[in-house]
Amino acid sequence: MIHLFNGFQDPFGGSDLEALELYRLLSVDSEVHLWATSSSVSGELMRNFPIRRVSLSKWDVPNGGTYVFLGSHWRNKIWPYLIPRPRRLIYVFNTFHPKIISLTRRMPGMLNWPDAELVLISDFQRRMLQVDGTVHPSPIDIERFSPRRLGSDRPFTVGRLSRDGPGKHHPDDIPLYETLLAEGTALRIQGGIGLKDSLMPHPQLELFPPGQFSAEEFLQTLDVFYYRTGWHMETFGRVVFEAMACGLPVVCHSYGGYSDHIRHGENGFLFETTQQAARILADLKADPALRAAVGLKARQTVEQIYSSQAVRQRLDFYLR
Repeated sequence: MIHLFNGFQDPFGGSDLEALELYRLLSVDSEVHLWATSSSVSGELMRNFPIRRVSLSKWDVPNGGTYVFLGSHWRNKIWPYLIPRPRRLIYVFNTFHPKIISLTRRMPGMLNWPDAELVLISDFQRRMLQVDGTVHPSPIDIERFSPRRLGSDRPFTVGRLSRDGPGKHHPDDIPLYETLLAEGTALRIQGGIGLKDSLMPHPQLELFPPGQFSAEEFLQTLDVFYYRTGWHMETFGRVVFEAMACGLPVVCHSYGGYSDHIRHGENGFLFETTQQAARILADLKADPALRAAVGLKARQTVEQIYSSQAVRQRLDFYLR
């Protein structure tokens, strides 16, 4: 029996989606339960998935087996001391907070739980944190995504997809977006409502709240996927891989977990400066054949990452 723990606060959060996709995959071979560790659990997620809150008063609690915490932890809570001891304890660390990783690896003596097995989601994250652990890319059902089929009677379109948080957008992207619009490029940003005060209205600018369209639907409307964050560090960046699964050329800042899988100029593009990003986007705008070739390699890359053999090997880690 496997118990998956997550805050389940955001229907569009990478950690929440990772937990739900792992639940879907593991449920084929095992009995799997979902547990919310946050009091602010999303009502939408509670309605759509069998997520439960730990309740000591009703004794609705995990009852042993394998406990997997994804982007959440058990510290500063009473119930871990009162529920059955897990056979295995796995912590999927999908953020960049060294303090939390040290807390979860130092087990209080009274708890008497087994040592935590650490799962990281990228080699980039492992290098940054300088810790040992098993690396599993965040699970994604790439069959939801297919190469786009766009008509030729539409403007060249650059876009991005993310949550709409202050750390998700880089301030230097505002002048870049303004330049792209001035040059006739259409711009679509889902998770971009927070940019309304920074960007002047434009007939080819569309800003949407998170979740207005499914990822697979939104990505089909783009020619190029562009991605850079502000202070938020992407230890993986699932939206980048979803874009690659759609056969999109991705243009991303080099500082992120996705960079381990992008070979510059072959299956995507990495940049350091805004000027470099602008040049790459201009080259892609002028060369549809380049977009198609890089997009094809991008799709092949995610097919390798999420091949049936690779996914099976990762799932077996949890099932043993």
